[in-house]
Amino acid sequence: MRIAQIMAGAHHGGAELFFERLSIALHREGENVLPLIRRDAERAGRLREAGLAPLQFRFGGPLDLLTRPLLARALRGFAPRVAVSWMSRATDHVPPGPWVHVGRLGGYYPLRHYRRCDHLVGNTKGLVAWFRANGWPEARTHFLPNFVADYGDAAPAEGLPGGRPRLLALGRLHADKGFDVLIRALVPLRGANLLIAGEGPEGAALGRLAGELGVADRVFLLGWRGDAGALLKAADLFVCSSRSEPLGNVVLEAWSAGCPVVATEAEGPRELIADGTDGLLVPREDKARLAAAIVALLEEPERAAALAAAGRRRFLAEFAEAPVLAAWRHFLATVAK
Repeated sequence: MRIAQIMAGAHHGGAELFFERLSIALHREGENVLPLIRRDAERAGRLREAGLAPLQFRFGGPLDLLTRPLLARALRGFAPRVAVSWMSRATDHVPPGPWVHVGRLGGYYPLRHYRRCDHLVGNTKGLVAWFRANGWPEARTHFLPNFVADYGDAAPAEGLPGGRPRLLALGRLHADKGFDVLIRALVPLRGANLLIAGEGPEGAALGRLAGELGVADRVFLLGWRGDAGALLKAADLFVCSSRSEPLGNVVLEAWSAGCPVVATEAEGPRELIADGTDGLLVPREDKARLAAAIVALLEEPERAAALAAAGRRRFLAEFAEAPVLAAWRHFLATVAK
């Protein structure tokens, strides 16, 4: 099947990474995939290395008068059976055509951007319920989860701070991620180090906060890392402290690596995690409950190991490449009829 995959996202991000993984996996399974992306030499290089031939566009704001006609020309030339647009900006630029237009959402974006879509895909059941509550019919709304890499055999990262248990957090350094709450929760945990891998606008503020709270010697801002599996393998515990997290790819990655998880009850983790079975859930913004959950698992390694094993089983059954790719291919074949 001829499938256009349209992404106008940022250089880094969970949706952007899954876009690449899904495009490559569909191509590997024999589908004819054309990625149409925002200009990004590194993303284009990774897609080319996998055997794809991406086309790049500006995908700018209101003054960008060229992307829409250029994208329309590329789509007409490729003649996809299905065009999948990822998030709002890409969706706004997709013109009407003979293709089936699927809007794929990984968050609660304004649905006015998707009014011309034939179908909507959400990567959580909560998102799909929200589509339907906002007037979209059941037959045109679909739940398809993400898959993440299998880190089961990854080697632990080397050169990380040692001497204490390692708590790991991953994600963009943004207020939504609640890393400030996590740093505050670290204060009474005198026996633990906190490693945060990511980059973003809150980096300097988080560094200052660690200094003000007297934990700067135990907080390590690692910057953007491309070795999430190795970091998770080296961690004693993964912590997702988000205020807002529509899905939580990071939880799936921790499960993949067999790393025990403590997470706040943000939208995605609350849907994913069975509290006490494959992870622990705590209220958002509650540094004391977050600290207590971390201590509980650090002091009970057998319980932490059981949670990690259950998470690994969930990953293999629901969020590994094979089951998710099969679901996507079935969906695409069905809507293309």
